Amino acid sequence: MQIKNKAMLITYSDSLGKNMEELSKVMETYFEDAVGGIHLLPFFPSTGDRGFAPSDYTTVDSDLGSWEMIEKLGEKYYLMFDFMINHISRESLFFQDFKKEHLNSKYKDMFIRINDFFPPGRPNEKDLDLIYKRKDKAPFQEVEFADGETELVWNTFGEEQIDLDVTAEVTKEFIRQTIKNMAAHGCSILRLDAFAYAIKKLDTNDFFVEPEIWDLLDEVKAEAAKYDMELLPEIHEHYSIQMKIANHDYYIYDFALPMVMLYSLYSGRVERLAKWLEMSPMKQFTTLDTHDGIGVVDARDLLTDEELDYTSAELYKIGANVKKIYSSEKYNNLDIYQINSTYYSALGDDDKSYLLARVIQCFAPGIPQIYYVGLLAGKNDIDLLEETKEGRNINRHYYTIDEIKNEVKRPVVKALCNLLRFRNTSEAFDLEGSIEIETPSSNEIVIIRKNKTNKITATLKANLSTKTFQISENERNILI
Repeated sequence: MQIKNKAMLITYSDSLGKNMEELSKVMETYFEDAVGGIHLLPFFPSTGDRGFAPSDYTTVDSDLGSWEMIEKLGEKYYLMFDFMINHISRESLFFQDFKKEHLNSKYKDMFIRINDFFPPGRPNEKDLDLIYKRKDKAPFQEVEFADGETELVWNTFGEEQIDLDVTAEVTKEFIRQTIKNMAAHGCSILRLDAFAYAIKKLDTNDFFVEPEIWDLLDEVKAEAAKYDMELLPEIHEHYSIQMKIANHDYYIYDFALPMVMLYSLYSGRVERLAKWLEMSPMKQFTTLDTHDGIGVVDARDLLTDEELDYTSAELYKIGANVKKIYSSEKYNNLDIYQINSTYYSALGDDDKSYLLARVIQCFAPGIPQIYYVGLLAGKNDIDLLEETKEGRNINRHYYTIDEIKNEVKRPVVKALCNLLRFRNTSEAFDLEGSIEIETPSSNEIVIIRKNKTNKITATLKANLSTKTFQISENERNILI
């Protein structure tokens, strides 16, 4: 199915109900018209990181569902799957064969052996300092092989996630087969998780290494194009990198919007938000929340350092049950540039502020994505956080069918679903159309969306200080 210009839900297979079967029923019962696409977070057998350490891309975790269930979802919604192009589980057959056969393994070139990557006597301290990393140690793991030898291999993220050498032919064949298999099961858009880490090159910081990163993207794009599949490269960094990707005609994420939005709603001022909306490309997916934390680094220079500090401080002050310790090493935080909270709780569990944030998101350039906790205006799950000591689990509540039945009755959830239905059906949000921004005062913003024929116009008038707004379409007031 082709991508539709309709809101995309981000969800795990076992978070809106206990599996894909229940998820399908939940969607059909409550959200069918509010959502046009689903980003189904990793559903493969995995050994860690809530699915992001896949051991086998050819099958579905039987506790979650089956390919048949996924294909059935694909009949109603355009689907996004994750491809962790940078790494794979150390329990995968590829890495297990490497451990068993060592240098005789036909998969040995899939992995980056540190002694092979660096010249003799290296890596030294200078090399290690140069590497871009988001954990406080070298991104290497010692491996003991069946022949008794030990070696270090590249390991950027968790211990279960062994990095791949994407330049090796054996890895390229693995990439080709994985893409082909995902296409066969209904994938419309492939999310390339952690792709910016995938190229390692001596004497660089091993992050978004140019021009090689473009060669990798172009190779993957050409393969995906065989099956009419689009790509969405995932990267959390300075917004200028997203702009580079957009200039190469890829879909991008608007990961800057969450912090810019929080700053604007906390301060009541519109100038930073207005400037960002004017800059943003149409070929993107907008976010306020995802399965990860709220990214800070993405908005740097769109907000000054002082404004970023102010926003972070206000988040901890205004946010409901948001504490600095939840984004620390004590709670296994893998990214020091993210703050762990649901977006609803980041806005103090306040319905007016939250709904305004979603309204602005729906009027922003691009296609809105909404995380499943956000769809239900979910509060921080402190019980799950403390039970698991995993910071990101504050925003990963497991909803039962009964809980969902109650949550959808809340006025804020009803209004949000009505908003999404309007966004999905109004022709004003044509991605080939235009956007105009006006700022009548420091607290007020007017966003005007027109389709390419200029016949349909949707207008949002909002006051970020009073948290009030009006929506109209061709002069007709829209009530949500």
